[in-house]
Amino acid sequence: MSVARRTLLTATAAGTLLAALWFVPSANATGENGAQGAPAATSDRTAGSPGDASGALLADTGPGPDTTPYLIGGTALLGLGAGFVTYSVRRSGSGTRPAL
Repeated sequence: MSVARRTLLTATAAGTLLAALWFVPSANATGENGAQGAPAATSDRTAGSPGDASGALLADTGPGPDTTPYLIGGTALLGLGAGFVTYSVRRSGSGTRPAL
């Protein structure tokens, strides 16, 4: 595969990724009853403050998801990546690139 074709493939992949990310929705906060684009009602107190009569707590979503599988999987993949790097450095000989 020529260098020009490889560069074109990389640019196409990057452009495709950026185009896909363009459609990811943003996390714009609105009021509970506010329509999209309508400003939320503002007050001096925040929800969940001691003087708040609504009883709502910020980010009170209950128990979070169990993240143990993600931690184990992430650690395993990190170890696998480090193993591949170590293997490739050892395979290349001295671990340094030759002078050009």
